[in-house]
Amino acid sequence: MMPSRKIYSGDYEAKLARVMERLGAESYNYDWTRAACFIEFIYHGQLYRFEHSVEKAKTHGQNIVHVSDLFAQLVMTLEDIARMTERGIYELQSWIEGMKALPAPRAAVPPCFQAMGFTDIPESEEEIKTQYKRMAKVMHPDAGGSAAAFDALTANYKACLEYRN
Repeated sequence: MMPSRKIYSGDYEAKLARVMERLGAESYNYDWTRAACFIEFIYHGQLYRFEHSVEKAKTHGQNIVHVSDLFAQLVMTLEDIARMTERGIYELQSWIEGMKALPAPRAAVPPCFQAMGFTDIPESEEEIKTQYKRMAKVMHPDAGGSAAAFDALTANYKACLEYRN
């Protein structure tokens, strides 16, 4: 278990600048909060991001209190990657390919939910039922809607319920 110690972050900010130069990063950025930090950089036009947090360290048995220690770990990791690249052990692309900073994938909303006015998949069947009742009041033939529109609404309602089960 790594003991908690306070590292002067200025030393590692200077080291990060040297590491980024060694790696050939086009640009880089870093920041931290009380509980987490990140380093991101552009390499061959692609954004890569390394993140670390007190919580993540704790789950790996490390007792880290100071975010400057987390930042130092990220810098040292990047320095290790730079060494392996310089020694010809691995190409940088091999190591960082899995670390691309991509937006989190968003689940596609099935058409049956979209037709019922949902922009996200509802968390409960109750939400689906409530929306169905709200729309049925307007689309039902007795309320001035058309039979075709009401039938389509009912079909979408059933498809949404099936999707949830």
